[in-house]
Amino acid sequence: MGDKCFYNSDGDLLVVPQQGKLRITTEFGKMTVEPNEICVLQQGMKFSVELDGCTRGYILEVYDGHFVLPSLGPIGANGLANPRDFLTPVAYYEDKEVKNYTIINKFQGHLFTAYQHHSPYDVVAWHGNYVPYKYNLSNFMTINTVSFDHADPSIFTVLTCSSVKTGVAIADFVIFPPRWSVAENTFRPPYYHRNCMSEFMGLIYGSYEAKENGFEPGGATLHSIMTPHGPDSDCFDKASNAKLVPERVAEGTMAFMFESCLSMAVTSWASKMSEKLDENYFKCWQNLKKRFNPKQVLHKSDINGE
Repeated sequence: MGDKCFYNSDGDLLVVPQQGKLRITTEFGKMTVEPNEICVLQQGMKFSVELDGCTRGYILEVYDGHFVLPSLGPIGANGLANPRDFLTPVAYYEDKEVKNYTIINKFQGHLFTAYQHHSPYDVVAWHGNYVPYKYNLSNFMTINTVSFDHADPSIFTVLTCSSVKTGVAIADFVIFPPRWSVAENTFRPPYYHRNCMSEFMGLIYGSYEAKENGFEPGGATLHSIMTPHGPDSDCFDKASNAKLVPERVAEGTMAFMFESCLSMAVTSWASKMSEKLDENYFKCWQNLKKRFNPKQVLHKSDINGE
């Protein structure tokens, strides 16, 4: 960005690099953020980005509240993303005069430009807890079932921005890291469902366990509110016939999800990129067979144990 910086008056930015390294300079100091790390640049913080080669990734912006750690409830004091693993910059400053240093501001959805004659990173020291921060996703302490059933993906929440409605969030940032799967008498992959939340999934590296083919790193899927979805037919067949012994899942993979109680829209620019769209995405479920057998329906006497 050179002699240029950006700050967002509308909300917080959560940055998920997928390829390439980001060198981010802020008023609080510098951060280097690589793939499998994330960073949060909170509302109003000036920052500049230097790229290390070809770079791409994902950004989630929230307008209502800030990202916080989810409440652990019965999990207790430790688990998921632990506070000790979040890193903040140490103070750094530059005393530099510039003829026209460019400051770009996002305010109420519009971009504005101003100029000044010095670097905004001339802050010698700071204190407080309203800071930019980063987190390495490999430090996430996974919580999972050790008996039966597939637990809700909320157990993989790294950060959340809560809403005024109990039980749903403006945004959750959820990851699906390498872990052990040991559930018995159950279908281990994510079950087929409809959701009261919008689900935007991305892939940082590897292959997603519920769709190993066609979902590429750097790509994304969007399942809108109450739209049914789940594992593709290959994943279903594989999981249905596998022996339920302890196994590592998602090894060499890191998928994530932006989840929101709000509806998400695809931009007209994205919808016109036909060479990047998977027009046949729906076909991954077409080979699923109906397995309902009326003869196997439980009678009332079976339920009561008679």
